[in-house]
Amino acid sequence: MKKIYLIAVFCIGIVSAQAQKEELTWHTDVKEAIAIGNKENKPLLMFFTGSDWCTWCMRLQKEVLTTPEFTKWAKEKVILVEIDDPTRTPQAQEIRQEYNQIRGVLGIVGYPTVYFVRGEKKDEKFNLQPLGKTGYVPGGPVAWLEVANGILSQK
Repeated sequence: MKKIYLIAVFCIGIVSAQAQKEELTWHTDVKEAIAIGNKENKPLLMFFTGSDWCTWCMRLQKEVLTTPEFTKWAKEKVILVEIDDPTRTPQAQEIRQEYNQIRGVLGIVGYPTVYFVRGEKKDEKFNLQPLGKTGYVPGGPVAWLEVANGILSQK
């Protein structure tokens, strides 16, 4: 009986821990993200990454973008968009073309780049209004969020 009780407590603990872990939604459809951002009156955080080859991108993910501090901040402040440029992972041609166009419009030349933008739909076209950009910032989530908040406070 004692074993059953311990197993039950252990299982409940695992389920509770899973439920408490907040998940973020990273959009890959820019038009959808713009619509959500406009509805919620939030800017987009566009993360330009080379997910399967860029060491600094992976470091930014690990040190900042997957932390509880970032998760809490992002849920309140921004709509997340991932613009990926993988080398080993297949990507649909339409997506690659759309992402290349966005990178060109914003002048993205290196990774990781995090751009804060407002999106608007005008005459069936979507326009991006840049607010500011950053990349990897040493010092973990506190240092990175300080830079991000500085950009967003200028809007």
